Amino acid sequence: MQDRTVPSPSVRPAAGPRTTVRPGRPHPLGATWDGNGVNFAIFSANATKVELCLFDKSGTREVERIPLPEYTDEIWHGYLPDARPGLLYGYRVHGPYEPSAGHRFNPNKLLVDPYARALHGAIRWSDAHFGYRVGSSRLDLSFDRRDNARAMPKCRVVDPAFTWGDDRPPRVPWSDVVLYETHLRGHTMRHPDVPAPLRGTCAGLSSQPVIAHLRELGVTSVELLPVHAFCDDRHLVQQNLRNYWGYNTLNFFAPEPRYLSSGAIAEFRTMVARLHEAGIEVILDVVYNHTGEGNQMGPTLSFRGIDNASYYRLRQDNRRYYVDDTGTGNTLDLTHPRVLQLVMDSLRYWVTEMHVDGFRFDLATTLAREAHGYDPGSGFLDACRQDPVLQTAKLIAEPWDIGPGGYQVGAFPPGWAEWNDRYRDAVRRYWRGDAGVLPELAARITGSADLFERKGRRPWASVNFVTAHDGFTLDDLVSYERKHNEANKEGNRDGHDANHSSNHGAEGPTADPQLRALRDRQKRNMLATVLLSQGTPMLLGGDEIGRTQRGNNNAYCQDNEISWFDWSRRETGHELTAFVKRLLRLRRQHPVLRRPVFLHGRQTSGSGVRDITWYTPDGVEKTSDQWRDPEARTLGVLLNGEAGFYMAPDGAPAHDSTLLLVLNAFHGVVPFVLPRIPGAKSWRCLLDTMHPAGEPDPTPWPAETRFKVGGRSLLLFELIYSSGNP
Repeated sequence: MQDRTVPSPSVRPAAGPRTTVRPGRPHPLGATWDGNGVNFAIFSANATKVELCLFDKSGTREVERIPLPEYTDEIWHGYLPDARPGLLYGYRVHGPYEPSAGHRFNPNKLLVDPYARALHGAIRWSDAHFGYRVGSSRLDLSFDRRDNARAMPKCRVVDPAFTWGDDRPPRVPWSDVVLYETHLRGHTMRHPDVPAPLRGTCAGLSSQPVIAHLRELGVTSVELLPVHAFCDDRHLVQQNLRNYWGYNTLNFFAPEPRYLSSGAIAEFRTMVARLHEAGIEVILDVVYNHTGEGNQMGPTLSFRGIDNASYYRLRQDNRRYYVDDTGTGNTLDLTHPRVLQLVMDSLRYWVTEMHVDGFRFDLATTLAREAHGYDPGSGFLDACRQDPVLQTAKLIAEPWDIGPGGYQVGAFPPGWAEWNDRYRDAVRRYWRGDAGVLPELAARITGSADLFERKGRRPWASVNFVTAHDGFTLDDLVSYERKHNEANKEGNRDGHDANHSSNHGAEGPTADPQLRALRDRQKRNMLATVLLSQGTPMLLGGDEIGRTQRGNNNAYCQDNEISWFDWSRRETGHELTAFVKRLLRLRRQHPVLRRPVFLHGRQTSGSGVRDITWYTPDGVEKTSDQWRDPEARTLGVLLNGEAGFYMAPDGAPAHDSTLLLVLNAFHGVVPFVLPRIPGAKSWRCLLDTMHPAGEPDPTPWPAETRFKVGGRSLLLFELIYSSGNP
């Protein structure tokens, strides 16, 4: 197909008064209310004309089209002196339609402003949203002239004013962070103490009962699945499903409208302020690696129609096709300076204007790809590292994608934390009873120094988790051998197969009291492992009440009771909730559980004692040969509080307790000799997963006692010195 400029759409807005337009400014990008009027600016390097489309208050009728009068440094811009906040708008962008050259302009399609701060309405799917004629024998090389405006969300001009009062970010030190990953909508959709109109919204998540639960639990930071405006895939809608998780971004500035009960972005800010008031940070899961426009057969909703060749990474041999390192059909091109600017502007906006405390970056490897592949010195990572606004924000990478060399756990620069899936798999395999896992487990529960100890990185760089939104919940992890994703209507082909799970004898729910007791203990074992390990622990929201997804390990499209938290389980799961609270109290009380340096069994200067020692069940230090024993499933880990100093609340140096962690994945009882430590006489048990709430017998146990460790259980002991604890 030859290069050509596509003529203006035949469908025109109704006649009406002409709006005054002035040249305006090329910056800032987006629609900016300055107190007198609104400046509009949008980037497109390859467009030939950009029309600003204005709509009535309902968003259904296009009342005027205004060609932006100026083009400066590839920015189209204009100023409307009579415009006010609340105005609904969109864009039509003219230019060549030549897919083989990467250009897909089609002014018949109304487009969402990449910098819009708020959206009104939702996509109503039809063939009109596609830039080509759906069903044409020429595929996406054809051209579609149908207008899609009535069925598109509209951008809304916003007034940025908001009274934050004395809101202050909690700025929890990394070594103290406990992440709680949850879904803003699913968390409250079935919450009986949240008013029905607020369920599933920011107002619901910031309601008193929800915040009280989070505070009582003891988590420090809520990590929310994507809240950026996203679209439900057409094929899901046709099957009466939705893109529940939200990894299908439409806009990087506007909150998802369905999460705002009031329809105003002030509701999101109020949620942040209330969580901050409770001392809880807000971290957003952000998706800058791709958008919801899919591959070459996808719809034209925003970036594709504004400047496809600039926003997306295209195959060099045929620019009709997209590079797909994300598995979603397209990949944003962060090597382009304007695309990188878009991402950085978005991050700064959410920190400065919305007061969020950090970000978890979906498929972060993609963001750091240069022409030669992943680069720890990429433009994106360098931009984050030097940005003054992001210096105090927490940055967490999901350090992989599906592209060449995409697995990069441990390879991100200083200042970043990373999801550690090797931790997840080691802990799951160990408690399942797999052979030969102990050496891997030992490395993971002590902060994964083999992955992260370089360039001054600290143990907190390892985000330790055993469950996350992607995969089984904790209850399902101990109840199902296989995924059960039939409700996704993909023939159970979707989702991971390597779950390292165990049903312990029966698939799914059971009435067998012994089996249920074992499953409950295994849940306690894995929770205790995560919360007593060195590094940054992450809990999956709802695991503390035994949430189940009925064996679905890929519930991305289940915006229903499969995914929504069933808070009625609090009645039967109260002991598990109490157990998590106990674990988090122990973690807070004992800094030795969250050391700021990696542990290697070395003597520390001045103390004359080693920071960590590994014990066999005989109460002696493990030898190299014993580490190589594939059948060993019991381990003692001594964390010596005398090996380092910590700062007491008054700022003075203070010692910490010496703790002994005993893990037993063997199915039977194992006698464990409590080691003798110079200057100490006995041990006190602080935690025992054989008990539903973890509360053990408080009787001190003399050193060298053969303590009977229950099958598949975990214990934590505190050393009692002859003259009392230091």
